[in-house]
Amino acid sequence: MSVNLSKGQAISLEKKDGATLTAVRMGLGWQAAKRRGLFGSRTREIDLDASAVLFAEKQPVDVVFFRHLVSDDGSVRHTGDNLVGGAGQGGDDEAILVDLQRVPVHIDQIVFTVNSFTGQTFQEVQNAFCRLVDETNGQELARYTLDGGGDYTAQIMAKVHRAGSGWTMTALGSPANGRTFQDLMPAILPHL
Repeated sequence: MSVNLSKGQAISLEKKDGATLTAVRMGLGWQAAKRRGLFGSRTREIDLDASAVLFAEKQPVDVVFFRHLVSDDGSVRHTGDNLVGGAGQGGDDEAILVDLQRVPVHIDQIVFTVNSFTGQTFQEVQNAFCRLVDETNGQELARYTLDGGGDYTAQIMAKVHRAGSGWTMTALGSPANGRTFQDLMPAILPHL
């Protein structure tokens, strides 16, 4: 059963039977919003990019994104760049896989971001979401709908952080501006 998250809401990543999750997928989906023009409605391709920034004591130590698909330790992996989107209604256009058991103990937070590499604003995006899936069985655990319509080019989507011996996910949904994860670092830091 999936939980629809609201901004700032946190969920434990412990399974109902008390076991902890071992591998999760953060999926991102979106569609280009239809725009009315002189000759009817049309869409423009939107290139959103998902990134995962790994932190140790509030310091960035690694990042996974379309130009660096696997973390240095191999625990986080990006499935590849989607330049146009289109799923937006359930399937993932981009995904980042996290093997929670392999994440080094010094990594205490992983922050997931989405940004428009080509600079389009979220006014041009519809049906955008991020979701957390139990990678071992494909069950969707949580979904966060990314509010569209804003005059910004990025969002700090969510974070997965250590909580005792397990992990917790918090939906952030914080609008930001930037074309790359580097541009978003000042907007990420207040969420750590």
